[in-house]
Amino acid sequence: MRVVVALGGNALSPSSGDGTVEEMRASLASAAGVLASLVADGHSLVLTHGNGPQVGRLLLQQELAADEVPPMPMDVCGALSQGQLGYLVAQALDNELRRRRLAARVLTLVTQVVVDGRSAAFRRPSKPVGPAYERPVAQAIAAASGHVFAIQPSGLWRRVVASPRPVRFVEEGPLRALVDSGHVVVAAGGGGVPVVEHRGQLHGVEAVVDKDRTAALLAQVVGADLLMILTEAPSVVLGFGTPSARSLPSMTVAEASGWLRAGEFPDGSMGPKVEACVTFVKAGGQAAIGALEDASAVLAGRAGTRIVP
Repeated sequence: MRVVVALGGNALSPSSGDGTVEEMRASLASAAGVLASLVADGHSLVLTHGNGPQVGRLLLQQELAADEVPPMPMDVCGALSQGQLGYLVAQALDNELRRRRLAARVLTLVTQVVVDGRSAAFRRPSKPVGPAYERPVAQAIAAASGHVFAIQPSGLWRRVVASPRPVRFVEEGPLRALVDSGHVVVAAGGGGVPVVEHRGQLHGVEAVVDKDRTAALLAQVVGADLLMILTEAPSVVLGFGTPSARSLPSMTVAEASGWLRAGEFPDGSMGPKVEACVTFVKAGGQAAIGALEDASAVLAGRAGTRIVP
């Protein structure tokens, strides 16, 4: 099978750590063993990943050093995190493939994703990025930078940017050629670098594209058989946090769509993942959500949650 694997943040950096590169390498070494087994079983693998914690650290570093070094815009920060994480993912997995004497190599493609510059998302920024602040600090930063801040459920304030839907990838042709070559490709990390096209020219924009929506588009572009979203959760849970909570081994597109409309799967957690799977299954593919360590079983349908027509 050709499989697009979307890696959650915990595969890249443990939530309980300090975010050091040593912690990231340790997490990726564990993930690499799981992913290499898929390659060893003969599957064609395309990887994508989140970048929230890494971009958050970049933004914090920029704010702390703003008096000394000019800050970079969001699209450049997205590209920085794609290169940073793509290098670490590729190196960890490539080392494991070499150890197993497998011929496939791992290639990272910094990927631009075209969005609609007229999208309403730009008029109503909603995606939190970067660190959280008390209101006076957020107001001071907003006054100095022009950034938009919004209060969060925690009572603190975070910068918010637009989150438009992905339309297409700039590098679609080369991306397909790389995947068809038989190597593992890491692409569209963090949702891709958001750009708009105007009069034949590309321009970066201050936005973050949802990584799960981008994963669904990526799976369609490369002709994947299966979109597999791997997280720390072993399956999708209905009634999460309630006495009636139950794991779902499968759900139909109609069931998933109904539960999404009812708010069963929140936007900040499982919602975008379920939505991405529904999108890909409607396009004719297969989709599943499960834990990284269960990847082989999720692929075989023995673990996780399968979304079916």
